[in-house]
Amino acid sequence: MSQNVGSTALAMARTWHHVSAKNAILGKLAVDIAELLMGKRKPIYDQAMDIGDYVVVTNSRHVAVTGKKAHHKLYRHHTMYPGGLKEIKYEDMMEKKPDEIIRKAVSGMLPKNKFRDRRLERLLIYPEEENPHEAK
Repeated sequence: MSQNVGSTALAMARTWHHVSAKNAILGKLAVDIAELLMGKRKPIYDQAMDIGDYVVVTNSRHVAVTGKKAHHKLYRHHTMYPGGLKEIKYEDMMEKKPDEIIRKAVSGMLPKNKFRDRRLERLLIYPEEENPHEAK
């Protein structure tokens, strides 16, 4: 009998993972989510294949950061117009779009290649406990 897992349908199947961000540290949470999205915990992991799983994150409004990051961290983006550099403080981002904080952190942890956008599509983030993916 072969001990090889190989490219079987069972090994390639995408599973659903539920992660609660309640009182979790942002960086460590992002590392764990990125590993699940890439499929690094699967025995057939290959960086040239997209075999990661779906991740549902709840309670994104309650994620924590260490030190003084809550007061000093800035999120920057450019509108592509002259003088269009926009800065949003962590506190303001937490009030308006708490899911974007986790999405940006996970995006920074993923490899910068053609699979990045596809992997981020499998990341579903909700600010509170309720989500439509409970049965999965």
